[in-house]
Amino acid sequence: MNDRLDSLAAIEEAVWHELGQCIADKAHPWRTPVLATIDGQRADARTVVLREVDARQKHLLIYTDERAGKVHQLLNHPHGTLVMWSPALSWQLRCRVRLSLEMSGLAASSRWARIRLSPAAQDYLSPLPPGTPLQPVPPSHPPVARDYFAVIEATMESLDWLELHRDGHRRAIFDGQGARWVQP
Repeated sequence: MNDRLDSLAAIEEAVWHELGQCIADKAHPWRTPVLATIDGQRADARTVVLREVDARQKHLLIYTDERAGKVHQLLNHPHGTLVMWSPALSWQLRCRVRLSLEMSGLAASSRWARIRLSPAAQDYLSPLPPGTPLQPVPPSHPPVARDYFAVIEATMESLDWLELHRDGHRRAIFDGQGARWVQP
């Protein structure tokens, strides 16, 4: 985008368009946002991969191993923040989201059916949970009898858009109260 967008409606539409683009374009910088959750009394953050975007429902989907620390965190506190930066647009997004988890229902099983024969399936078939210390020579493990694939649905509660620009920075909030300009 070379021209600056002037209306809040155009900015919100462009944000959701870019989010949709990042699913098909593996090089899009918004494809791998940082997801921050709460681990007890402190924040915890990690890079995740956006797998699906539903602009109409304002949902973003992320795949995970159901044994990952973020799963325990979101089950105890189902809120998080996704942070994305696009150097090409000079846009930052901070998406405050409500997180929910699907481990065995249709949302998870239908997506698992699509990836279970791909190399990505190995991420969800390890006998060891994420973060488990490895021995110097990994012992042999019995075959995994099941997958640990799960889907995290992030429902947008608010979207904080920031544009850094030589002619002046701009910031807008999009949430249940509507869209509004705020001080950058």
